Order: sequence, then structure tokens, then C-alpha cells
Amino acid sequence: MAIPETPDLRRLLASSWRSRRAPLDERLRRRRPDPAIARPEARDRQRRVGPFERLRRRAFGNLLADVERLGLGELAEPEAARGEVRRVLAELGDTEALSVDDRRRLEDELVAEVCGFGPLDRLFADPTVSDILVNGPGEVWVDRFGRLEPTELRFDDSDHLMRLLGRLVAAHGRRLDEASPSVDVRLPGGSRLHAIIPPLSAVPVVSIRRLRVVPFRPEELCDCGTLSPEMTAFLAAVMAGRLNVVISGGAASGKTTLLNVLTRFIPPGERVVTIEETAELELAHPHVVALEARLPNIEGRGEVTLRHLVRNALRMRPDRIIVGEVRGPEVFDMLQAMNTGHEGSLTTVHANSPEDALRRIENLVLMGGFGLPSRAIRELLGATLHVMVHLQRFLDGTRRVTSVREVLWQGDGVSTRELFRFEPAAGQAGGRHQACGATPSFLPRLELAGFDAALLAGGGTASGGAG
Repeated sequence: MAIPETPDLRRLLASSWRSRRAPLDERLRRRRPDPAIARPEARDRQRRVGPFERLRRRAFGNLLADVERLGLGELAEPEAARGEVRRVLAELGDTEALSVDDRRRLEDELVAEVCGFGPLDRLFADPTVSDILVNGPGEVWVDRFGRLEPTELRFDDSDHLMRLLGRLVAAHGRRLDEASPSVDVRLPGGSRLHAIIPPLSAVPVVSIRRLRVVPFRPEELCDCGTLSPEMTAFLAAVMAGRLNVVISGGAASGKTTLLNVLTRFIPPGERVVTIEETAELELAHPHVVALEARLPNIEGRGEVTLRHLVRNALRMRPDRIIVGEVRGPEVFDMLQAMNTGHEGSLTTVHANSPEDALRRIENLVLMGGFGLPSRAIRELLGATLHVMVHLQRFLDGTRRVTSVREVLWQGDGVSTRELFRFEPAAGQAGGRHQACGATPSFLPRLELAGFDAALLAGGGTASGGAG
């Protein structure tokens, strides 16, 4: 569901983020959960089917019969689906007792079942939701600003959830059944859906990573404490100076978000090629070519790997290559591209620290079976990579850049020199971003891009955790 970007929407996101950063005891005072909700009998009472729900299920059953008769193609557009919904409701004749608002809500829910996201439709209309997690038909959670929250949304049963999943994946030529019990697809609008069903799980489980409606700006990452202004100026100069960058961090630590923000500093006259398994990047750049890998079909044919795309990208006259995430042998081709005239390229890697990220990249090359000795791989890393940026997601849900380092080749191995770091506050939320006082070897390239070397001197910028 498309949501237009407006200044009001940005203010809504900012105010919602600040409310989530309130101290824990204050949030608990605001909304104290009822302990009875945790009891199974209380949940059963809450989910008891009322008159509205019975009418919705009857109408939904009749609508499914019409979908089988007409086909989804005839009802793919919301207006066509709404017309069919109104006809079904008129045939039932039980809607006179409904208020105008209830009737409109009933129509909206049924239209969402035919051409939307079913019960999840209202979550796709909420710009503060970043992840939607369905743990079976009776349990739906969301992630808002790094914190998980339960919702009151429910599916009728597992069949209801499976019908929605079947329709969503069929639009991509995929299937979800016992023979193919897991799937990963990109939804309309850019969100990414991963689903796994029995026998691999007890109930259908769905994880949806939503594409942010309003892309982050650098100043917004500074406001929420992910970056400091000094870090931002440094990374802007790194991008303008065409230095190769690896962004590392754990799952959901903000790697893709930071990657999107850094691309804002790429000069507009350059050609950028992006390569991803599932398209998530939204670059604010005038000249972007987006490539996306393809999984094999049910017969095991037609697969297009990231490595294949990286090698093809080299023939497309790119100034920079951006690989959304390296996790296999494509890392070797990425390093080769960075070292053969495509400076200023970026990628991300899952790791718990910058040192772990370097070791993981080395291990990925070794696992690719290229037959290179470890020393040759480390020399390639030292000659190719310039900057490591590491992010961490903290217990309160905040995501911060905890270290910015220069990659160095020294003797027989690769090492790093820390340029910026985040110092957590002792015994409380928040902390401080500060420069470490080190001078990188590539400082002349940064100064040509207009960087002020005084920002590398010691000192820090406070970053509050509670807002």
C-alpha cells in the first residue's frame, strides 16, 4: 500500500520514535497490560465470534466462490473487487443493521482479502511498522522502532492464512505447499516476505520486512542517535573520495538503512549498479541500475546467483557496484571489482564486530573453493577495503554505529585502526559517539572532498537513549 511522503508523515515518524524511547517504567505506567490476557481462557473469550465476525465469514465464503468462478484476474483491481464485495453483501441481506462505519470496515476487510494483504492490510497502512511477524493464525506481532509489540489481529484459521500466502506468492510464479514448504518473495511496494509452513514448522509462520515508506535522511539518523554529525561528515567524505566501504552488524541492526543513507553522498554524475538477492535498496540517485538474483524454480532450473550478477555488472560500465549483502562466493568477485577500477563500492556483511567481519569475508572466499592461500586473501582484503562501519542493535531497540575503522595491511595480516567509536553510558541508556584521534592514511583523499581533519580529533557527541 503506497503512502505518499509528506512533511506531516516525517513528523509522525519522528514523534512516534520519541514516544518509543521513553523510559521503560513510564511506558508501563502509560499502559499496564491486563494479567488476565495471558490466561488461555481469557484469550478464548476475546476471540469469541460475534455477529460482525459471523457476517464477515459468511460473506468471505461467498466471495471465495465468486473468485473461483471469475478468477483472480477479474478482481485484481480494488474497484472491481469492491464492486463484487458489494454485490455479495447485497445478496446476503444482513447488513441493514450495520452502521455506516461498520459496513465500510466490512467492505474494506473483504476487499483486502481479494486483492490486498487480508487482516494485515491495516499494518501496511501504518508507516511506523517495520516488521510484521505472524506466528500462526492466532498471533501477529509487529516491530516498531526496534521493539516488538503484539497486535489484536487474527486470521480465522490456518486455511485462511494459507489462502493469503498462496495468492501473494503465486503472483511471483512461486508455490507454497508440502513439496515446497518455504518461500522468499518481494511484495508490491518493495517489502520482503518469508514464509515457512508445515512440515517444517508446527503452524504457518510469516516474516515480512517492510520497506520504509519514507527513506531516512542523514540528519534523521543523527537525531535518533545512530550517527553523530562528525561521523556523518566523515562518511560523506569517504563516499565522495571513492573509498570502498563494508558495513557490518547483526540481524536487524540497520545495515541496509545506513547503506541507503550513504548512497545519498554519491555524486550524481556516476553510474551505480546495485545487486541484491531481494531488492530492498531505494537509492536517491539519478543513475541506478538495479539487479536482483533469482531462485531456482520447482524443477531446480533458472537460478541466477549473486556471483553471476556481479560478473555481469562488470560489463555494464559501472562507476560503483553495491552488493546488498555478501554471504557466499560472490564476495571474491566483489573484492576483485573493488580492486580493478570500481572504487567507492559498498557492501554489507553479517558479523558481531569489525574483526569478525574481516574474518568472515576471508572465510567466505576460502569456502568458495578458489584455491587461494590465506595470505593472498588477506593481501587482497588489505589492498581493497578502506573503511569498516559496524552497527549494533541495543536492548532498548536503538541502533547505533558503534565503530568506524580504517582497514590496514600490516606484515602478514589485516588489522584495523579505530577512527570513531560509541561509548555506552554506564548504568543508563544512551552514550557518546567520539573520535579516537587517529589519522587515516587516506586523509588526503578526504580533504580533497572537503573534509575538515579537525573532526578526527578527540571529543564526543552525546547520544541519548531515552530521547
